[in-house]
Amino acid sequence: MRIVDVCAFYTPHGGGVKTYVEQKLKIGPALGHDITILAPGDDYQVIEKGPNARLITLPSPRFPLDRKYWYFGDEAALHAELDRLQPDLVEVSSPWRSASMVGRWQSDTPRALVMHADPLSAYAYRWFQPLLSRETIDRRFERFWNHLRDLGRQYDRVVCASGELRDRLAKGGVANTVLHPMGIEANLFSPAKRDCALRRKLLAACALPESARLLIGVGRLSAEKRWPMIVDAVAAASQSMPLGLVIVGQGGHRKRIEKQIQGNPHIRLLGVEKDRQKFATLLASADALIHGCEAETFCMAAAEARASGVPVIVPDRGGAADHARGGAGLTYRAGSALAAAQATLKLLHNPPRGPFPLPTTTQGHFEALFADYEGLIQRRHAAA
Repeated sequence: MRIVDVCAFYTPHGGGVKTYVEQKLKIGPALGHDITILAPGDDYQVIEKGPNARLITLPSPRFPLDRKYWYFGDEAALHAELDRLQPDLVEVSSPWRSASMVGRWQSDTPRALVMHADPLSAYAYRWFQPLLSRETIDRRFERFWNHLRDLGRQYDRVVCASGELRDRLAKGGVANTVLHPMGIEANLFSPAKRDCALRRKLLAACALPESARLLIGVGRLSAEKRWPMIVDAVAAASQSMPLGLVIVGQGGHRKRIEKQIQGNPHIRLLGVEKDRQKFATLLASADALIHGCEAETFCMAAAEARASGVPVIVPDRGGAADHARGGAGLTYRAGSALAAAQATLKLLHNPPRGPFPLPTTTQGHFEALFADYEGLIQRRHAAA
């Protein structure tokens, strides 16, 4: 099966999309498929990534708000490249302009839109929900909902990594929604990696004894992750029990978060741990993971915590909520520091006992996704 992924938000500078692309380029050929990532860039390049795996960039403008990214600006050139590549299936990794471009491509090739982003949760609901109900916000953003409904008619699959997103899109009239949860790195995360000495060291850095509880937060330091709210929630919960928090991440909102911490000695903001083995040990050594973002399409941090035997405290909306199921944690009312503090105390006073239901691996994710695609192609051929 020849798969072309039209990946508008790929950047060589890193991020979750780049990680997913690299996994696809490795696993897809191992499963017998030919994978092409078609991304915008400064010029036309074909970069071989191994047997039956390549990255092709088309000359495109830089994204004005973030120069690390580009965007597809020439629809005819995109269509011409798809004509040249002759894929068996086309994926699109963004629900924005590139999805409409591929939707207008004159071909009967099956298409799948992979929802790597949830713009309504990341922006509209987060900005306006304190003032308006979600139903009112949806009515105000009817134009975007109509865009999503159009894509649902143009695409054979609208792939969602969380049940909440799939159900919300389907309820909103978006056709062809399916659930394919993403996977975690195999043989890396485990409760066996818990390191009591590291836990003591982290608590000491939070000016707390070993008898205190240790929370960990993992993610990009950006507005939608709601780190200031998490800082407030942990500060409130720590009034009732000795409690430390370490936040692992980097991003443009670091100074804003440091200001929110206001010198609280029990909260530490760490950089990214790039050594994956060390990160797995760090994660397994916490007593719980706390997360604030209700706009996650999957929430890799919560999935990795679950695999590490670490319970999660997560919003009741978005992909993170899926990882609290099966006794693996608690949810709280999204956007509420008070609700997050209450959930934190409830969980730490009565921590769940594992083993927790394990998430699938990255390999398992792609096996299921590509099997679904093969079924689409077979049905299309049978109908023809």
